[in-house]
Amino acid sequence: MKMKNILQVCAVALFIGISTQQIQAQITVTARASAEVIPALSATENAPLNFGRFSPETTGGEIRLAPDGVRSASGTVSLSGGSYNPAVFIITGQNNAAVTISLPSAAALLTNSVNGKTMEINKWESFPPAGLGAGILNDGLFSLSVGATLKVGRMEENPVGIYSGTYSITFSYN
Repeated sequence: MKMKNILQVCAVALFIGISTQQIQAQITVTARASAEVIPALSATENAPLNFGRFSPETTGGEIRLAPDGVRSASGTVSLSGGSYNPAVFIITGQNNAAVTISLPSAAALLTNSVNGKTMEINKWESFPPAGLGAGILNDGLFSLSVGATLKVGRMEENPVGIYSGTYSITFSYN
């Protein structure tokens, strides 16, 4: 009887060993995949960058217009009345998504359409500060204020007139 029990145990062990090897030799798993489409980013210029009225006087200088709307002048530039304001952009997209802001990397030119004379805009700044993940789309909205510095020449270099131009800001999902 003992031999029969030993043979039965060996047969069971051999069967389990063979079955285990067959089960482990190949396995198929069905996995899941998904994707989510979110709204495209959209940006609207609510207010254009406007340095306002001024006179260059004898040597010119610079006008700094901060993102918070504070305007200051250096050199012989004399600020005058009239309206001035930073640029304001409204960005819309996916709720709670992070947005990267890239300000211009180069200067932009404002050109007098009558005589072709130019002034240069540089030293771009924004609130919140530009960069990777600079803004969060709370309720799908985000507001950005942009300021810069305007280089102004002497009256001969920048005569009386209205100067205008364009620049580009890039917004992207983070």
